[in-house]
Amino acid sequence: MPAPARPWCATTRTAPAWTARRPTLQEHLEWQLQLSSLTEGERFAAGFILGNLDEDGYLRATLEEVARQAGVTEELAAAALAKVQVLDPPGVAARDLRECLLLQLDALPLQDALVRRLVDQHLPQLEKRDLRGIARDLGATLEAVAAAADVVAQLEPRPGRPFGGDEPIFIVPDIYLYKIGDDFHIVMNEDGLPKLRINRLYRDVLAKSREVGKETRDYVQDRVRSALWLIKSIHQRQRTIYRVMESLVRHQREFFDKGIAYLKPLNLRDVADDIGMHESTVSRVTTNKYANTPQGIFELKYFFNSSISRVQGEAVASESVKERIRRLILNEDPRRPLSDQRIAEMLRVANIDIARRTVTKYRESMNLLSSTKRRQVG
Repeated sequence: MPAPARPWCATTRTAPAWTARRPTLQEHLEWQLQLSSLTEGERFAAGFILGNLDEDGYLRATLEEVARQAGVTEELAAAALAKVQVLDPPGVAARDLRECLLLQLDALPLQDALVRRLVDQHLPQLEKRDLRGIARDLGATLEAVAAAADVVAQLEPRPGRPFGGDEPIFIVPDIYLYKIGDDFHIVMNEDGLPKLRINRLYRDVLAKSREVGKETRDYVQDRVRSALWLIKSIHQRQRTIYRVMESLVRHQREFFDKGIAYLKPLNLRDVADDIGMHESTVSRVTTNKYANTPQGIFELKYFFNSSISRVQGEAVASESVKERIRRLILNEDPRRPLSDQRIAEMLRVANIDIARRTVTKYRESMNLLSSTKRRQVG
């Protein structure tokens, strides 16, 4: 039969865009680790695991090598690896393709044992598309094996693929947040979202099911089911992003009202518990998603912050502390620039308990020079 038309059609529109740098895989993982519950030893070992990932996201060192590099036991290195492997993107830090695909299946709400058996026991045959041989070995029907193989084909063999380097990327906000009166209103930007519908050709075939053969009817029904699943998945993803933004507004309302000085510490679990989803889901839908807010355009990840203790009172968000450091340096006397130790002392007077080395780390993350290099003569 001739090549079939797609079971769905798509149209897109464009919207104003901004530019930003695409985060690297290591930056994306480090951000999640900062917000994860790890022991000090696990966090230290996890740093070495990240340092041994290749550009595709695979771990190119054994647990023995990681343990030796980090100076920890293999048991602790294994515990750290388990924590890294549940991060986004699914499949990261796997040691081979089989483990990568199994990790992705673990992250899916999928209870199909046949799919897992294909990956776990028959990956070489699957790569050769020997579906009949797999069906014979497993005692399953060819149709069931083909459907399971389609699921495996949708997994990502190179989880590090979406992450790049320093090239600029164009940003179209996914969400617009407006304040009307005392309330905030969330509007999803669907301008760049494909408008999907079932192709009329497929609908006509199903309407005339008695006039076509069983093989054709079964094929069309399978394609329509796949198309409906895709459409439903896109709508579900949009709904999830909306719910995450609702939670962010609840947690960070003062920020949206007053600015960065009022940003609160927030981790993935806070939002995940609030909306009844898993932390990895929240991490996934906030990656490379941007909101246009009354305070400017921000990646959703920006609103998740580790905490810095106050001398007295509640903790403060790390991004708020960075902004204070930036302002102190911006307003300093260029002939007598503030040292990191002096900045730490000034912040302590302002009720923020921070070590000099943390000031140094935050300053360097903002690409600000040390006091000796900022000093101007004359």
